[in-house]
Parts: sequence; C-alpha cells; structure tokens
Amino acid sequence: MIEDWENFLLPYEQAVAELKVKLRGMRPQFDQENQQTPIEFVTGRVKPAESIQEKLIRRHISESRIEQDLQDIAGIRIMTQFVDDIYQIVDILRKRTDMKILEERDYVINAKPSGYRSYHIVIEYPVQLVTGEKKILAEIQIRTMAMNFWATIEHSLNYKHSGVFPADVSARLKQAADTAYSIDQEMSAIRSEINEVQLTDETAK
Repeated sequence: MIEDWENFLLPYEQAVAELKVKLRGMRPQFDQENQQTPIEFVTGRVKPAESIQEKLIRRHISESRIEQDLQDIAGIRIMTQFVDDIYQIVDILRKRTDMKILEERDYVINAKPSGYRSYHIVIEYPVQLVTGEKKILAEIQIRTMAMNFWATIEHSLNYKHSGVFPADVSARLKQAADTAYSIDQEMSAIRSEINEVQLTDETAK
C-alpha cells in the first residue's frame, strides 16, 4: 500500500524534468546545423495520485504492480508541424542511448476508432537518485499540432460527458479528426513541393 505518494512520484518528476530539457535541447542543435527542426515544442507532466488510483481501479491493477503496469505515470508530449516530422523524431529517439524503447504504438497511420492519432513510445529511463539508479517507465507521445488540437478538445468534452457520447456526436468527432488529418497531409504535400522548388532553384544556380 502506497502511503507517501509524494515520495513515490519524485523519480517520475525528475524524469519528466530531465527529458523535457534533453528533448527541448535538440531544437538549437538543428538550428546550428541549418536544418529545420522537427520539434515545435515539448511538454510533460506526472500523473496525479488521484488519477493513478482511479486508473488502478478501472484497469484492475494491484498497487504492487504500479511500476510495471502503468506506463504513463511520467508523460512527455512532443508537438510537430508536419506528419513526416513525427517519424523523424521516432528515428532520433531510437538511436538515443540514454533511454531504452520498450514499446511503440503507431496511432498516426492506425488511428483509434474515435479518430485519435498520435505516436506513442514507452521507454525505460534511468533516474539517478541519492540512493542509486532507478529505472522507471515513461510514455512519449509525438503528434502534430492539428492532432493535439483535436485530442485536447475531445478529452475536454469526454471529461464533461463522462466518456459517453451520443452516436451522432461520436461520428462528428471522428469526422473532425479525419478532416484534421487531411489538413496535416495537405500541409506536408505543400512543404514537399516548396522544398523541391527550392532544391531545383539551388541546383540551377
């Protein structure tokens, strides 16, 4: 039985703080190389004790299994401008040696029935404590700003309606998600065309 939640969550707080600094630190590195950064911005949070307890009950998870079975106590979200940027970031994370990827779930191509799209990566991350190293699980979500716009509003509506939508509302939300993804794809196509024109112009000089 966890009695001191504040102490239990400290390593997760430290992990989120460290990961935000590391991932945000990649932006100036791209600038230094005169490359367009795939990272628009990075956010992070540690799930509150009340939310953890609610999830334990909902998923029938024993408190003794929290560290193994709850993968998103520590959560990082990376926002991108374009869909292609998502997969560029995934490739970068796969090459990092300061974290170990345990699981990947591609909800960008394989959207959830609700219309939700994002790329989820579960990592094992070593936190250096005064008592020694502790490896914790964390979840990194990578999505475009359009995907995040839809997910944020859907989550807010879901919360207000206790997760139960009328069928027509669910259908409209799904349609909105599909529309947002169509916009994402169109913006990616436009960027590709602009890059091709620039490359042609530079080659012609």
